[in-house]
Amino acid sequence: MRGSICAIATPFLADGGLDLPAFGAALDAQLAGGSQGLVVAGSTGEAHLLDEAEFERLLTFACERVNGRIPVYAGTGEAATAKTVAQTRRAAAIGADGALVVTPYYLRPTQEGLRRHFLSVADAGDLPVLLYNVPTRTGCDLLPETVAGLRGHPRIRGIKEAVSDPERIARLIELADEEFVYLSGDDGSAIHAMLAGAAGTISVVANLVPQLFRQLCDAAVGGNAPGARHCQAMLLPLIEALNVAPNPIAVKSGLAMIGLGADHLRLPLVALEEGVARTRLEKALKGLVSAI
Repeated sequence: MRGSICAIATPFLADGGLDLPAFGAALDAQLAGGSQGLVVAGSTGEAHLLDEAEFERLLTFACERVNGRIPVYAGTGEAATAKTVAQTRRAAAIGADGALVVTPYYLRPTQEGLRRHFLSVADAGDLPVLLYNVPTRTGCDLLPETVAGLRGHPRIRGIKEAVSDPERIARLIELADEEFVYLSGDDGSAIHAMLAGAAGTISVVANLVPQLFRQLCDAAVGGNAPGARHCQAMLLPLIEALNVAPNPIAVKSGLAMIGLGADHLRLPLVALEEGVARTRLEKALKGLVSAI
């Protein structure tokens, strides 16, 4: 659970079905671009818009296509603990290397509820667990003191943290060691987290430019601040362009622009509209692709 890890999008056909040929091309692009891991059926992969059979089909396809060349992590977090355990066990049976488990959304559990939730998943899920905290989406915040109480479990291997506050970054870095990794979950602040000691980043923008994002991670994790800042300066217009709409709306438009599927989403998500936002994304993507 280190380095440049792509939270890969799930391509759909116009009729709403899975577009596995496009998914295969996207997986191949990640392997060719040097990504060091993949998250399948995470937030960017529209996990909560997939049914059980689609989740299994998508994850099976990814594990077979990647064939052990890099780790494949499955997004298995659900609102209910029992459902999360079942989804994690399902991912283990398919052959995933680990589970990315988001905090239970909508319910707004207490810290004690979160602690028991993650311990239950780790105890019964049959996979290494990466905690995932993204309060802007879930409505609850897994605090560092709760993380400190979870990190000793042998199956809880780290956290993907999307809170970019410098104090939060510093507190999580204090908890990280060889057995428990801290990964950034925010492309915009990833450079700061990695230069401060984060082990890598689970990225959205890596869907579009995996090679450049790998270069950023290598430089930042390796302590090469000038090299990391150079990569960040190149990436920043694209990162900002992806923020024009809730993820994964813009990144799926970007993938369509470079020939990796179409920008079909499932309701209630809709495609990025024609206009300033789409033009900005296209300009940033074209400029970056031509530069590298």
